[in-house]
Amino acid sequence: MRVGPGRTGHDDPATGSLSVASAPRRAWSAVAVFAAIRTLGLLVLALWSRLAGSDAHDLLSARWDSIWYVRVAESGYDFTLTAPDGRVLSDMAFFPLLPWLERAVTAVSPLGLGDAGLLISGLAGLLAAWGMYLMGHHLYGHRAALLLVALWAAMPVGIVQSMAYSEALFAALAAWALYAVLRRRWVAAGLLASLAGLTRPVGLAVAAALWAGAVVEARRTRRPDARMLTGMVLAPLGAAGYVLWVGVRRGGPFAYLDVQGEWGNGFDGGLAYGKFVLDHLGGWPVVLAGIALIAGTVLALGAYAACVRGRQPLPLLVYTGIVMALALCSSGYFGSKPRLLLPAFPLLLPVALALSRVRRARAAAVVAVLAVGSAVYGASWLNGSGPP
Repeated sequence: MRVGPGRTGHDDPATGSLSVASAPRRAWSAVAVFAAIRTLGLLVLALWSRLAGSDAHDLLSARWDSIWYVRVAESGYDFTLTAPDGRVLSDMAFFPLLPWLERAVTAVSPLGLGDAGLLISGLAGLLAAWGMYLMGHHLYGHRAALLLVALWAAMPVGIVQSMAYSEALFAALAAWALYAVLRRRWVAAGLLASLAGLTRPVGLAVAAALWAGAVVEARRTRRPDARMLTGMVLAPLGAAGYVLWVGVRRGGPFAYLDVQGEWGNGFDGGLAYGKFVLDHLGGWPVVLAGIALIAGTVLALGAYAACVRGRQPLPLLVYTGIVMALALCSSGYFGSKPRLLLPAFPLLLPVALALSRVRRARAAAVVAVLAVGSAVYGASWLNGSGPP
């Protein structure tokens, strides 16, 4: 399987001749589409919250994981919470890049930490759209790349991209890192992968993608160069450095796994998730949730199979496979599965490519329906159980 360059330098299958040099100039359209879809989601959330008597701003910046990131930004890693069942939950479960950036923004602006998190996510979402577009354009041309961004913005749990969470930041770093790998910009890819590793545990998937691309390229050229080796060394440093730091603080090399274990997060090959799904197949209305979980899992696996059949570059397959494995095979809170799959954006490439081959009006209608559905679901979700 190829590392790249995909369709670079060839005709765009949907829009005619389009050189790679035009990609940065046309990326604005993808950024604009992303911004429009996310703005729709925020407007629906604001209206829904007003009718429900809740505060949309608090839902986005001062609930769930957002609070933990703010605590880290305020006081460093020194907070624990005893759960009702006796578990001691540590803030070391949360990686440090987002709190660092929140603190930096508040140091140079009048924003509070929660609002700094919203600003960072907003800007990171735009950067993620830009990077995804360049990646998709590199492989399949303008229309498919534009649709890739639109589909990602209109994911059912897309509202998380607009919260003071780390998903948008991670997606931006991952998208640009994968694009750098496809363009064989090894040092840039390594730096971005290292930053991704400081953002979420799944950052190691970005490092693995770089290694896969480097191995393929080394076999092709039979001569790994210094830049490639530098990128390979840099890629895992962020995640490894943080995990080792937790080990020093907690007194053991595997202390980070203990921290995650207290939160109920572990890797069991999907056994707990399977049991959770089976438990939701009896009785009404929980059976609807069970059916939805099965359908979502089948769709994700089917999309990955389509990525393999479509001969996506090996780095993308490695990255997506690891993200999916960590999301579906972990024993953590099962309502978080859709959110954990948000970084697996290459899964949307086969859908984007298929839509790029139909009439523009029909593709636009599909995106519009998905965008409205995402906005309504996101508003009801945040005003209900919300993201764990």
